[in-house]
Amino acid sequence: MKISALLAKLSPRRFEGSPETVITGLYYDSRKVTSGGAFFALRGAMTDGHRFIDDALGRGACAVFMEEERSLPPGVVGILVDDARQAMGRVAAAFYGYPTAGMPVVGVTGTNGKTTVTYLLESILRAAGKKPAVLGTINYRFGDRQIPAPHTTPESVDLFQMIAEFRRQGATSVVMEVSSHALDQQRVEEVPFDVGIFTNLTPEHLDFHGDMESYFSSKRRFFTELLAAAGGRAVINTDDPYGERLAAEVPRALTCGRAARALVRPRSMAVSFAGIEGEVDSPAGIFPLRSALLGNFNLQNLLCAAAAGLALDIPPQTVADGLAGAPQVPGRLERIENDRDALILVDYAHTGDALEKVLTTLRDLAPRRLIAVFGCGGDRDRSKRPIMGEVGARLSDLAILTSDNPRTEDPLAILEEVREGAQRVCPREWSKEEALSRQEKGFTVIPDREEAIALAVAVLHPGDLLLVAGKGHEDYQLIGGRRIHFDDREQLRRALARGKVKS
Repeated sequence: MKISALLAKLSPRRFEGSPETVITGLYYDSRKVTSGGAFFALRGAMTDGHRFIDDALGRGACAVFMEEERSLPPGVVGILVDDARQAMGRVAAAFYGYPTAGMPVVGVTGTNGKTTVTYLLESILRAAGKKPAVLGTINYRFGDRQIPAPHTTPESVDLFQMIAEFRRQGATSVVMEVSSHALDQQRVEEVPFDVGIFTNLTPEHLDFHGDMESYFSSKRRFFTELLAAAGGRAVINTDDPYGERLAAEVPRALTCGRAARALVRPRSMAVSFAGIEGEVDSPAGIFPLRSALLGNFNLQNLLCAAAAGLALDIPPQTVADGLAGAPQVPGRLERIENDRDALILVDYAHTGDALEKVLTTLRDLAPRRLIAVFGCGGDRDRSKRPIMGEVGARLSDLAILTSDNPRTEDPLAILEEVREGAQRVCPREWSKEEALSRQEKGFTVIPDREEAIALAVAVLHPGDLLLVAGKGHEDYQLIGGRRIHFDDREQLRRALARGKVKS
């Protein structure tokens, strides 16, 4: 494609070179550049893409988008722009032929629940006869094809390339998780969203945003600017206080939640070990709700997905059918079959708020004993560590503190900060041997995650409930600079296979 065709939506500060130059690919990583490619020199938190312009040129780049002037070899097009990330999104949309045009696109944003809502909405769209492509935390997928997800929301070049490919394969709609990082880095600026969903906002990524108001501002812009510009409809969970604030600023928002003022709300509902069942009241009428998902926080996810389906003009009964037929969401209260007559669940909860919601939900199910295994990741917001320790020790009968993804930090140092929170509410810290024999409320610290999971399984008795939280669908641990295979679900099955403990 000629570079002149890619610049239709750009107003560069300076353009040098031939507008007839043909571009064969778009790149933001100089190591991946091939002959005829255009390179975008992006500024990041750790690196500056301008440092890699020479590398990109050496690999055959014939055009460079940059924010600071520099001389380029003869024949190479130089495009000076104010914001290289914004330029990349606009150029990528044009290069891949505006692949979202003419098909519904739904974006889901919020701290918790995004992945579950995308799975639910995927099922609703299939029930409506559509063929949805989904991009999110677990993977990017369409049909039988699944691509590992390095980011919740891909960079704009990867995003449009993937959607274009999924569309060629037959996709007729798109559902994507939209992270706050993606919003701040303008990865989805050129996506015309038909529906935007706000799930909730709780403390997370504060190492990136600084404070909750900045975090909220990032989410708000998705609705007041991006969605508004595309003429899309907002779906907002007003059970969340930030959702209530947002709904007041967004005209025509389709609100959802358990409160009577929400437009999409439960009419009657029963939540049990079997799941959730009842009826939903909405502007489109009353319809049944049946799901194998557990807990009130998943009721909020179900209402968000249902409201989005209605916002897409899908009939209420079809929405109900889609919710009832939705599959198990990997790593989101995922059940592990066992012969202990116990309920064993794996969940992605890795913030204080998420862990509190999950444990509160599970305690409401009245198990004989609630056991929780959890930790905190390294190189992330340290303030949540004592919070998670306090929540886990307060709401479980036995809290087993362990390592998560320590990354470059000392896992023992991380655990010490988690322990501080646990000690505030639970003075009994058991040794491993005591945890195996005592039934009183307490907590223990087992740094090795495999050993921690094995201990949790060893103390299980009929009627108990075990939650292994923090990693969910992830099948790895990040330790130092290494990525090591580790799957909580696999570890649980191995521990269960070692033998049954007599009650």
